[in-house]
Amino acid sequence: MINKSVLDYDFPTYLKVIADFTENELIPAENEMVDAGEVPARIVDRMAELGLFAITIPREYGGLGWTMEQQVQLTFEFTRASCVYRSRFSTVIGLCSQAILDHGTEEQRRQMLPAMAAGELVTAFALTEEFAGSDAASLRTTARRKGGVYVIDGSKRYITNAGWADAFIVFARTDETEPGAAGVSAFVVDAKAPGVRTALPTIMNGHAEGPVGEIYFDSVEVPAANLLGGREGEGKGLVMALRGINHARTHVAATCVGQATRMLEETTAHVIGRRQFGSPLSELGAVQAELGASFAEMEAGRALVIESARAFDSGVVPRHRIAAAKLYGSEMASRVADRCVQLLGGEGIVGPHPVPRMWRDVRALRIYEGSSPIHERNLAKAMIKQVGADGTLPDSYRA
Repeated sequence: MINKSVLDYDFPTYLKVIADFTENELIPAENEMVDAGEVPARIVDRMAELGLFAITIPREYGGLGWTMEQQVQLTFEFTRASCVYRSRFSTVIGLCSQAILDHGTEEQRRQMLPAMAAGELVTAFALTEEFAGSDAASLRTTARRKGGVYVIDGSKRYITNAGWADAFIVFARTDETEPGAAGVSAFVVDAKAPGVRTALPTIMNGHAEGPVGEIYFDSVEVPAANLLGGREGEGKGLVMALRGINHARTHVAATCVGQATRMLEETTAHVIGRRQFGSPLSELGAVQAELGASFAEMEAGRALVIESARAFDSGVVPRHRIAAAKLYGSEMASRVADRCVQLLGGEGIVGPHPVPRMWRDVRALRIYEGSSPIHERNLAKAMIKQVGADGTLPDSYRA
């Protein structure tokens, strides 16, 4: 439950509260989280109390309604801690709430968004399948109309919060004669509905404390009222997904900057204190070169994310710039992580130092919300199309 006093904070005050929460509660609890194999319940409760489930949801629906630029600034702060923490509320603030906000009926918004903002209704975005990952339009899960309900059959995989969600936004094929995106619709499905089953993986290579999961739907009956957007939403499921996906990609790009910030802080402190050959490692030119290059790349990522957020706030979703920010940010974070592990030497491989754990975690960010090769391909296609049409690049800064 969100603390009502949080609703009265101006943004600088709220940003400072979240920065303090990160420094004094999230970071100190990381080893506890690793030992438990999950985010401690008290930390999840604190995230809800401080409004982290509410940062993207408008005030009229019980949220905090921060702008995208403000959301990015917050993300820079709370992702200096393990990005696993963010995963517990990421599907609420991005993929799910934005799809409901932009495409749900007013009744669906009133019913779901206040509970989501309070952290009382955790949602998961059930799109990916075994044969439909980057090619989401190839999904095979079906939703067949039967009187006043839809009957959903199929399965989803790699779903963040599958094991903790109270409800899923499920993308399923309502028109089986249409093989592409036009035949896909979105539904709100109760995670406890008869026929719903979830499973968590036995091994996670990164994000071990916040594992993605699988969801199985065996003749799950969903009220027709749970069709996202009502009858007007039928066949528009993947269009609905795009708003949330662009929102989430911006947050992932900001997450990469937050993770790089922490890793560089930790590593710089290490090389200052570590002496070899009679002097601190920080005095070696080769070490300084690695640190300087990493800092420059991190700041380039920060600037790109902020500029994308500002464009988002102007009313036009700069989807190509967002894709570039996510692509660059995730690749940057992995480069920084690799350099930091190298500079840590043995401590980067043996022991509980946070950087090697973060090194494993940030690797996944090059896959989440669109893999790097997919973004490269889509950006190139957009460039070719736009330059061929009018000689300019997509989302161009040209006057």
